[in-house]
This record gives sequence, C-alpha cells and structure tokens, in this order.
Amino acid sequence: MLVRATIFGLVLLACVSQALGQAEQNAALDNRASGARYDVVIRNGRIVDGTGSPWYSGDVAIRDGRIAAIGAICEVATPRCPATRTIDAAGKIVAPGFIDMLGQSELTILVNPHLPSKIFQGITTEITGEGGSIAPQSDALVAGDALGWKHYGVTADWRTFRQYFARLEKQGMGINLASYVGATQVRRMVLGDDDRQPTAAELEKMKALVREAMRDGAVGVSTALEYAPAPYAKTEELIALASEAAPFGGIYSTHMRNESNGVLTAIDEAVRIGREAHVPIEVWHLKVAGKANWGRMPEVVARIEKARAEGVDISADTYAYPAWFNSFSAFIPAWAHAGGEAKLIERLKDPALRARIRKEMETPSEEWDNEWQEISGPDKILLCVVQNPKLLPLQGKTIAEIAKLWNKDPIDTIFDVLIEDNAFTEVAVFGMDERDIRLAVAQPWVAFDNDSQGTAPDGLLGKEHPHPRAYGTFPRILRKYVREEKLLRLEEAIRKMTALAAQRMRLTDRGVLKAGMWADVVVFDAEKIRDVATFENPNQLSEGMEYVLVNGVAVIAEGKMTSALPGKVLRGAGYKP
Repeated sequence: MLVRATIFGLVLLACVSQALGQAEQNAALDNRASGARYDVVIRNGRIVDGTGSPWYSGDVAIRDGRIAAIGAICEVATPRCPATRTIDAAGKIVAPGFIDMLGQSELTILVNPHLPSKIFQGITTEITGEGGSIAPQSDALVAGDALGWKHYGVTADWRTFRQYFARLEKQGMGINLASYVGATQVRRMVLGDDDRQPTAAELEKMKALVREAMRDGAVGVSTALEYAPAPYAKTEELIALASEAAPFGGIYSTHMRNESNGVLTAIDEAVRIGREAHVPIEVWHLKVAGKANWGRMPEVVARIEKARAEGVDISADTYAYPAWFNSFSAFIPAWAHAGGEAKLIERLKDPALRARIRKEMETPSEEWDNEWQEISGPDKILLCVVQNPKLLPLQGKTIAEIAKLWNKDPIDTIFDVLIEDNAFTEVAVFGMDERDIRLAVAQPWVAFDNDSQGTAPDGLLGKEHPHPRAYGTFPRILRKYVREEKLLRLEEAIRKMTALAAQRMRLTDRGVLKAGMWADVVVFDAEKIRDVATFENPNQLSEGMEYVLVNGVAVIAEGKMTSALPGKVLRGAGYKP
C-alpha cells in the first residue's frame, strides 16, 4: 500500500511540474523533500516596489526575515504554496514598509514598545533624535530632565548610545529605529544650558562626543535651532560638529533656526553647514510659518533647487498638516531660557522680565522665530500635553478658551501655564497654509515624517492629547493627496515613503521590494486606507492596514496588532562593534 501511494504521489508531482515553471517546480520539490521553502508568501498582490515604477502583479516570498523571491511563486489555480504561511493580497497593494524620517519615539518606545500609532500607519522604521537626542547622557542632565523621565515612568539607566541601543534590543521593539546624535545634547553635556560660546577645549569635548556617538551607531548630527539652548550655537560650532559625522558616513538634519520671516536665511545656513562639513543635508518638516509668510513656499523650493543645482546634496520632509506641534516654551525668546527651565520660570515670575518678554513677543522680528507673531489669535494654539495633573482638564482646549476660563489676557495665560507646568507643556499651533503644504508634498526630493512620538490610545500614553499626525500622517497622505486630490500617483507617494527615505538615510537593505532586502512589508487596500485622528479626538488608530511585517514578522495581521516585537536597531555606517 505504501509503495502504491508513493508511486501515485510521484505521478501527481510529474503532472503538476508540467504546469509549473522551473522555479515553481523546484519550490514544489523542495517543499516535498524538506517542508516549506518559505516562511511567508504574500500572494496575488499589486506590488508597488518603492522605486516609483507602476504596480505589477505577483507574489512576495519571505525567508529568515528577508525577501527571498518575487514573482509567480504559488500555483495560480490552487491554494498550494511552498510556505509555512500565506497571505492572500488579491486586489491589495503590497509595498515596502514606510520610513518615518523624524519620529520622536526614543522615550515612548520604552513605555509601549509596540507603538500602535506607528504600525497602524504602516511605519516599520523610524529615524529619531531631533537636537536633544536620547544620548549621550550625564548624571547632571538626567537630574535636570527629571520631569520628563517621571512623566513617562522611565529610568534613564544608560549614558551612551551603545547602552541605550542594548536596552532596546533586550526589551524588544515593534519597529526598527535609528537615531541621530543631537548637537543640543552634546552642547548640554559640556556647557549645560548656558548662553555662551564654547572654548576651544570645550568644543573638542563636544566633537569627541559626536565621534563616540557615531561609533556607537548614530546616523548623523541633528539640530533643533529654535529650542534653547540650541539658538546660542553659532554656525561655526554646528559646522565643527557636523564635520565629525562626515568620516562615518553621517548626514546633517535640521529643524532650522527660523521657519517664518527668516526662512530663506535659515536655508542658507543649513546649506553652508552641509557644504563646509561635507555632509548631505535634510531639512526637517519643511514649512513656511505664519500668515504673513503664506504663499512663500515657491521661494523656499527655489532656494533649495538652486542649492541642488549647484551640487549641494539637500532634501527635506513634511508631515502635511496645517498645524505644527512643539514645546510651549518656544513662544518665549531664547535669552529667557538661559540656565535652563528653572531660570525660565524665575524670569516669568519677575514682573520686569515678564514685561520685557511680552514686549518682544508682541514685536515682529526676524532675529528669532516668534511664534506669537505667526498665528492670527490665541484660538490657534491648542494645549496638548501637560505633566501637572491639575492642568489635565485643559488638554484639548485652546489658549483663548483657557484665557476665558482664567479671566486672563492670552499672553499672561501662556506665561502662567508654563509656570504651573514647569515649562513641560506641548501645544499644537495652527499657522500654515494648504497651498504651501501641497507644493512641499509635490516636490520629488521631499519625503515624509510624523514629527511625533509613537503612542497608543490606551495606557499611560493614551492620557495625552497629541497632534493627530502622531496617528495619521502616512494614511492621510494616501487618502488626501493620492486618492482624493490626485496630487501624487500612488507609486510616487510610496516612493517618497520608502525608497527616497531609505536612500537618504543610507539604508541600503530597506525601502524597496527586492530579493535580499529585509522584509519590511505592508499590505493595504488603496481605496480604504485612511487617517481617523482629529485635533479634537487624536487618539484614534488609522484604518486600512491589513498586514504590516517588520523583518518578516507580522506586527499587524488581518487588521489587528500581534504581540510580536521583531524590530531592530539600525546603526549608522560608522558603527564599530
């Protein structure tokens, strides 16, 4: 009986082989001899490979975390497939996982390593570290930033990137993560929060910290030049620090010194830093802020295009919402921050200094990024995140509403919120025009970022009232600018979310669906993908992602989050084991 069954099986295999090509025949034989050839095969999808090319139909096979093959892998007429698991993607888009060019999750990934707000957007890789990076740390900095650690219940038990990355790997993570070393961070390590210039010896210490971070795996040097103590740094200091990243293959990314009246001057500074440090430049969250500047995006684009034409490697990214999100203390001129947050609170309590700060806020200037001048009223500022429990009922209210509740002038309300919250507060600020946003989105050298930490609608993180971009940026672009407004082709939008970002970050084994690449893959219905989060109710997961695979493992399956934590730390080219 056994002999007859074996003969029957061989005859059947011969018949099947006639219908299959050589690759399928080999797969069937391999499956018969040693079990499934692949871990996962995504069948019958519309493959948008990340290059910008038109979609094509086919299967994607995954083995050991990487893409093993693309093509006609499974038998068309039957469910037979040489894989442990198959995913039917008929009528669905199969694309590389999305790359968030500025994610801010370095702390919240320690609170909820699954980062639901990210994976439900299709984000499989995040780049973080805006100016004030997670490392290096010192005992003094950890003590000075105690409110932030306490707010998230995190113990800062690392001092270097090497130690922080080791903690992430031990814990596990739902997405891949890479980080810059922040120029603000190394400045604070050496100079604290003082408004002064480094001596030659101090600058050497700062440069040494950058070199150490690059050897630990940082991907470049970043700045956030609007937020104290960063504005105290002169261009020459930034060139010196960015130059240290160059030999390690790093890049320079920047939240520029000015995004409103002085935006062109700020672009020129970024270009100079890139030129003289011999590093590529990434301008984070490209915008023109403030009603007085609406309509200036063509000037910004022209300035960047001019630099590119001259051989400067500069590009940008955007989150494509009309409001930005930042520390409320950014409304206060830089000089008032000198010495740190405790000194800022002292100045806000001093009547004479309070009056001086008010006068500067009420006076238009190109000397600093005066956000009070960039809005058309206090109803354009939305209170989002506080640490003082007494202020929690105010989350989600505008400064106009709070001022009315407190029976105070709006500027006094800003000052008093900062005092009550020890300058921890974060706000959303409505100050951009849709025409400028659309022009930025359409540029071929513009990728996308959330500029928001990964979060969740429940638990500790769910108590905050974040900007909706934290949950919705990538689906919003696919819904609004691809499906509804047709500003971008689907293939072009996905190129910006994947291959363009990977190319920028030197991620040579991600961002494209191709054999040998890591299997960061998303499967979604192009007609159903959408953002749900709003400014009024932001803690809502995006909809439409049916499968999200990180390094070949599903973190979303059949539209639901799994328990898997397959993410990896992505270290820069200068990493020394």
